[in-house]
Amino acid sequence: MKTALFIALAIFGATYLFIWIAEIRGRHELPRPDLRDGFIGLITNFFDTLGIGSYATTTSFFKLWRLVPDEQIPGTLNVGHTVPTLIQAFIYIAVVKVDVMTLTLMVAAAALGAWLGAGVVARWSRRKIQIGMGTALLIMAGFFLMKQLNYLPGGGEAYGLTGVKLVIAVAANAVLGALMTLGIGLYAPCMVIISLMGMNQTTAYPIMMGSCAFLMPVGSARFIKEAKYNLKSALGLAIGGIPGVLVAAFIVKEMSVVAVRWLVIVVVVYTAIMMLRSAMVERRAAAAVPATSSL
Repeated sequence: MKTALFIALAIFGATYLFIWIAEIRGRHELPRPDLRDGFIGLITNFFDTLGIGSYATTTSFFKLWRLVPDEQIPGTLNVGHTVPTLIQAFIYIAVVKVDVMTLTLMVAAAALGAWLGAGVVARWSRRKIQIGMGTALLIMAGFFLMKQLNYLPGGGEAYGLTGVKLVIAVAANAVLGALMTLGIGLYAPCMVIISLMGMNQTTAYPIMMGSCAFLMPVGSARFIKEAKYNLKSALGLAIGGIPGVLVAAFIVKEMSVVAVRWLVIVVVVYTAIMMLRSAMVERRAAAAVPATSSL
């Protein structure tokens, strides 16, 4: 079944690249990523491979350097991080022990959730995305904080699930797949689910990365179709992200990320506040326009 999963992963990846390349070729002008885009892809995917996640940190960089309009951030995250995540999935599914049936069902559920979620988020207004992403970032900061303080469950020894536990895990992963299209990273909450179900924490890596590798091409196709992403930054994430994944997976392999996670918590909370503040400022500006025009 792992072979079938790898074949399906390759098909999803190839289809995604075909759709993306076709959309790029249809543009009159191809924007060039700058060094900042590539740097963000390199750093965020390096730590993503080590289990930190990339969505919250990438959003923080985008907001700090004002590289991507707020309404384009969810699509840019999905489109730009897809190729590095596909590479992660191939590596971790191959080397980490996990029950293939559990893996397959959770991955399929995440992909379905992403398809439904992306269709909704791609049509959201700028302000709604600001509110949604600000809230999502605060939730992610909460997960990071619980991890730092060892409040999350420690997991068990199982490498797969059956019965009611499997149904709960699959349903939960479908919800996480939908939420990921808004910019809520799947890694931290997925690890919580796996631990609560009594699974060995190492199984989180192929499940998390496999889920993302299948759901991101699905969600990205919707964002590409709606032209709701920033091509320049997405290309930078993809180009910089590939070496970031390879260095983390084959050279560094593992490292203490405790200090990094504290920094991420601070940065993510700051970014969430700025995102919500932007939504509030734009709401006040919109409310002031009718009053001004009526004078």
